Amino acid sequence: MKIVVGISGGVDSSVAALLLKRQGHDVQALFMKNWHEETEAGGCRWEKDVEDAMQVCDLLEIPLNTVDLSKAYWDEVFSNFLEEYRAGRTPNPDVLCNQEIKFKAFLDEALKLGADKLATGHYARVDAAGDRYVLQRSVDANKDQTYFLCRLNQQQLSRTLFPLGELTKSRVRALAEQNGFITHDKKDSTGICFIGERPFREFLGHYVPVTPGKIQTTAGKTIGEHTGVFFYTLGQRQGLGIGGVQGAPDEPWYVVDKDLDSNVLTVAQGHDHPRLFSRGLSAADFHWIDEAPPPLPLQCRGQTRYRQTDQPCTVETGENGKVHIRFSDPQRAVTPGQYVVLYDGARCLGGGVIESTTP
Repeated sequence: MKIVVGISGGVDSSVAALLLKRQGHDVQALFMKNWHEETEAGGCRWEKDVEDAMQVCDLLEIPLNTVDLSKAYWDEVFSNFLEEYRAGRTPNPDVLCNQEIKFKAFLDEALKLGADKLATGHYARVDAAGDRYVLQRSVDANKDQTYFLCRLNQQQLSRTLFPLGELTKSRVRALAEQNGFITHDKKDSTGICFIGERPFREFLGHYVPVTPGKIQTTAGKTIGEHTGVFFYTLGQRQGLGIGGVQGAPDEPWYVVDKDLDSNVLTVAQGHDHPRLFSRGLSAADFHWIDEAPPPLPLQCRGQTRYRQTDQPCTVETGENGKVHIRFSDPQRAVTPGQYVVLYDGARCLGGGVIESTTP
């Protein structure tokens, strides 16, 4: 097949290209630039990433193409990111980026190059089941990225390859080193690309109006001042700036609620404080990978954040087209704006945006 590999300048996409070349495919690489801001302190360091991608492509003797998708990224991902923060939620732009950019706009660019398939360095697997495509967890459970791929559709999966799905991360790095890739010991990218290494609050403050306000206990006692409720997420411990509080035990404080209308951040002590736990949630805009929703109620497993172990749950039809999910055990720090992703064994069923929680 003619395969275009989405190459990022990292070790995973480098080895994906290597494996496909070894299998005898006609391989080309495509590098995506999706953020224009250049700062000394952060940004995506895309120029260095392009250099690393060029070294890999030279060794593999495959052509390297580039495409600028920064406008699409701003319109489809970053604007939503800001809108969610302004609404007091904590968004996950990586899920939306996969849905709208990497496997839509970027896939379109690969098809323009004549590709039969687009391949990426994600840790996941795609299996054909009759005329349907199934998204499966990767062999390396610690690196599995199906959580971020939960909103791909049948058309996207039909055009997608994940060459690393059967490999462990350690094996991927070993292959990169054996083949002389400069990327073999490159640090994995973490966090949100367009923020880079700079402080998150400093970055977000350029786009979201910030108003300091009170930090209060669940009893309504003011014990500090926050820098803007947008900057905090449920369950957060670090960065609260709360020292010793008279009459309170010497225990860490955690965010348990944030109220935009009153501009108050509510905190409580104890990692397992009851206000941090929810047994149920309502998810909006739920996407089923198989496209046809399964019969509900459904017994399966759910995951409310990346790297969380999926938990037994029951999925039911909610109001106004929403999905209601009830967990067998209370879940900690379920956060509106994040995604809940459902699984049946290793199979990813789909995901939706957490809108609200219930005790």
